[in-house]
Amino acid sequence: MNELPCVQIGRRSAVRAPRPAPMHVVLFGAGHVGHALVELLGSLPCVVQWVDERDELFPDETPANVQIEATDTPEAIVDTAPPGAYFLVMTHNHALDFSLTERIMRRRDFTYFGMIGSKTKRVKFERRLLDRGVDLDRLADMTCPIGVSGIVDKGPPVIAVAVCAELLQIRSRQTAALAVTRKLCASA
Repeated sequence: MNELPCVQIGRRSAVRAPRPAPMHVVLFGAGHVGHALVELLGSLPCVVQWVDERDELFPDETPANVQIEATDTPEAIVDTAPPGAYFLVMTHNHALDFSLTERIMRRRDFTYFGMIGSKTKRVKFERRLLDRGVDLDRLADMTCPIGVSGIVDKGPPVIAVAVCAELLQIRSRQTAALAVTRKLCASA
């Protein structure tokens, strides 16, 4: 039987639940929202691959957990991302957004895929994805618009907070589901 680590707290001992692995976030886009998002992600339990074609948009310094990927082929980064990745698409180009979306939707092993945009953009992308052979049931795996609901401010820092909150909610749900599964397996 696996026991949880015991931690001494003053004169008391407490059982500490294992920490979930850091999120692997692949962020496409180095615009205003991308910059605001990287600032917040820099303080969260994650590793960030920050991808854009425009090298000049990246800052000289980034948080330690952020890796800059200046590339002419951002689509290739989709294929090299680890299973369980969290994908965020917010580029300057709708054609690139669609190309990335199609590639991400063909993967079946991501934890989250979100794209900045409106409900109208989502509907247009859904039609195009269906025309290109993406299964209807897979469309539920695409989040657009992104961020926790109820926040109407569209300023980059506000969008970044809403998106980070959404990522943390998903991570918490995933961690809780894993704990339930482990508990069921242990009792079987």
